[in-house]
Amino acid sequence: MAKWGEGDPRWIVEQRADATNVNNWHWTERDASNWSTERLKTLLLPVRVEGEEGACEVTEVSKLDGEASINNRKGKLIFFYEWAIKLAWTGTSKTGVKYKGYVEIPNLSDENDIDEVEIHVSLAKDEPDTNLKTLMKQEGTKKIRDAMKTYISTLKTEFTQGMILPTVNGEHMETTPQVAPKAEDRKTAATSSTTTSQSKSIGVKIPTCKISLKDTFLTSPEELYRVFVTQEMVQAFTHAQAALEADKGGKFQLLDGSVTGEFVDLVPEKQLVMKWRFKSWPAAMKSQVLMTNNATFCQ
Repeated sequence: MAKWGEGDPRWIVEQRADATNVNNWHWTERDASNWSTERLKTLLLPVRVEGEEGACEVTEVSKLDGEASINNRKGKLIFFYEWAIKLAWTGTSKTGVKYKGYVEIPNLSDENDIDEVEIHVSLAKDEPDTNLKTLMKQEGTKKIRDAMKTYISTLKTEFTQGMILPTVNGEHMETTPQVAPKAEDRKTAATSSTTTSQSKSIGVKIPTCKISLKDTFLTSPEELYRVFVTQEMVQAFTHAQAALEADKGGKFQLLDGSVTGEFVDLVPEKQLVMKWRFKSWPAAMKSQVLMTNNATFCQ
């Protein structure tokens, strides 16, 4: 066993408060398929172009087959994605005549540059030829390509947050060999070490933010409150196993144990305060939720 302060720095677990994947050395993987499916639909469905002939717009993502994932190895992110996409589009001429067609993207993948991705535009069977097809082929494909560029960009930024774990104070520390102090220097070294440890805050810096949401539920305050404090209703709402003790200080588990937390304060039908965390979060990290009910009744 290596002496304290010696050895390969990849395995020095004191460099992270939670001792998780020190220096990002180990292989970690995150499945981005579901996120990618929703993101691509969100980006592709608003595509619309106009010209002298009329207007064309994407009306449906009829096929979205493939997968995406991100891997972290030795602090480096590796992206894998491969999608076969089929879109339905509708063109409307200046006179109001409608035409239908398809856009096929067979090879959106990490192996191809975005400008090399094939985009095929066609008209539906039995549709007569129209200049709207040319409009979709020239201008529509530009917007579709821009949408795919945005997908790749957000995949490499938004979805990768948290994959490169910070070390002490968010910095990577260099480990240097230490020499045992001489007897006459031990007292001075101990005093210096105490002062340094007091002035240096050890922890993991993770950016956080405050989110405020307001929504309307067509139900009574009693029923809405029960959704969050009754096990059967929580399970019905989340479609997963749950366990909870709806008392101040009571614990709860949601989504088959993926989310855990405790009730901080409960005011029946008016307010709930909870602390919760994902299982993958660092051990000391929690999010606090304050829910208030401002009931308004209409007769």
